[in-house]
Amino acid sequence: MRHALRALPMLLLLFAGAAQAEVKIAFVDLQRALLEVEEGKKAKSTLEKMKTERQAELDKKQEELRSLQKNFEAQKEFMKDDVRQAKEKEFREKLGQLQMTFAQLQKELAQEEAKLTKGIFERMARILAKMGEAEGYTMIFEKTESSILWAPRHLDLTNDLIRRYNAGEGKK
Repeated sequence: MRHALRALPMLLLLFAGAAQAEVKIAFVDLQRALLEVEEGKKAKSTLEKMKTERQAELDKKQEELRSLQKNFEAQKEFMKDDVRQAKEKEFREKLGQLQMTFAQLQKELAQEEAKLTKGIFERMARILAKMGEAEGYTMIFEKTESSILWAPRHLDLTNDLIRRYNAGEGKK
């Protein structure tokens, strides 16, 4: 019995070594892949255009608010208290509206980004599943989500993913 107990740690080490030999791991940078596949480039362009349009809208409203504030500051000394208070209230309301508009535009951009990238990421997942099965990977990690700080380049499947995606693989 005593001899068997001494052999147990050796057996555990042997099994652990065998189990580690079967583990095959890789990673992919999905954000980089998104920016480099053709559909991702189109999505980014669409989002940039939308962002530029929304920013112009915000800039216009901001300028209107600045002008209102400038006029108010120049005239407030000559205003009756009730008129000054009404103008201050109007300014606060317009500022609140501007803040709400900004929040709404941010939300719209985030929703549009999610809509445009959802299908791309789903297709990438199908490609990665196929790659994982074909190459015998135990796990494929996402570089930024798994906080990979360093790994050998040969474990990075991003270029292969981009190539396969642009070649049309993974479509339903």
